[in-house]
Amino acid sequence: MAGAAAWIYLLAFHGAFWRERPTPPRAEGGALPGVVAVVPARDEADVVGTAVASLLGQTYAGPFHVVLVDDHSSDGTAAAAAAGAPAARLTILAAPPLQPGWTGKLWAVAQGLEEARRQAPDATYVLLTDADIEHDPDNLAELVARAEQGRLDLVSLMVRLPCRTWVERLLVPAYLFFFQMLYPFAWVRDVTRSTAAAAGGCMLVRRAALDRMGGLATIRAQVIDDCALARAVKPGGGGIWLGLADRTRSLRGYPRPGDMWRLIARSAYSQLRLSPWLLAVTVAGMGLVYLAPPLLAATGGGLLSAIGVGTWLAMTIVYVPTLRHCRCSPFLAPLLPAVALFYFLATLDSARRHWTGRGGAWKGRTQAVRCP
Repeated sequence: MAGAAAWIYLLAFHGAFWRERPTPPRAEGGALPGVVAVVPARDEADVVGTAVASLLGQTYAGPFHVVLVDDHSSDGTAAAAAAGAPAARLTILAAPPLQPGWTGKLWAVAQGLEEARRQAPDATYVLLTDADIEHDPDNLAELVARAEQGRLDLVSLMVRLPCRTWVERLLVPAYLFFFQMLYPFAWVRDVTRSTAAAAGGCMLVRRAALDRMGGLATIRAQVIDDCALARAVKPGGGGIWLGLADRTRSLRGYPRPGDMWRLIARSAYSQLRLSPWLLAVTVAGMGLVYLAPPLLAATGGGLLSAIGVGTWLAMTIVYVPTLRHCRCSPFLAPLLPAVALFYFLATLDSARRHWTGRGGAWKGRTQAVRCP
């Protein structure tokens, strides 16, 4: 019964999180503000060339410069990024040694922001993006148009994630679904609500908002840096827009179950603020919402079985739009409880890794973190 009540709430009162669609803004006329992109890159030689080319190929007519920070790569990332790129539009910076109290990515981004101020001192916006993102040619123009029209401090897109292999088709859509459930995009966009989130692969930030929050030093220890940035920006009043990308996509695949497991385990416990209490509540909630309905359908009998079947059907219907957005078969929707069990176990493993001093592992680094 409690699981059914939970799904009634999620369907009717939780920001219609499951109904999100890509929505490009209307065209913006007039003078265009300057933008500088900052791209941290660590051992990304296989994809960084495509990512940089997609940035330099933007149709945006305003001033635009790209700063790539080579974060101690060992695979020729800097050379791959520079190949064929005009030096006048791309600056490659070697990151200095990581300082105590910083996560590796945020330290690299902070150094990139300093270089960006030297290269483009008059830029109004900073595009924070990753070295494994291929941007649609119109992406920057649409981001700026939305920011200008709404006078927003932060515009972010959840880029399209790859769903090529059976593992990706089974597990990746749920990553988006659970993110939307945790941070309903409509609530993020509502200035009267405290809900704040962003997707780190694509974030256009007003430089004045970064200055107002005191720069990245205020969030320097955060593993989930995108949502930490959103939490720091939103109280300033400029507003956040978070949505789904249609054509901008991630180049990083997750073809094996272990790839997705590591992605979840890296940050799930940090998302819970390293709190055993929040972990216990989350584990109980996931069991109640996702696992109890099919178990009740199979073993409840009579009315209880009917409630279990109805609840399972409700979660199946709610999951279909996310599968369609990810270009996956809607016939995978009934498997959501099994997928949730995978995420459930990976979340427990995330806690175990933190408890054993191996939390926040990324590109050969184990990040020591603290949460507010």
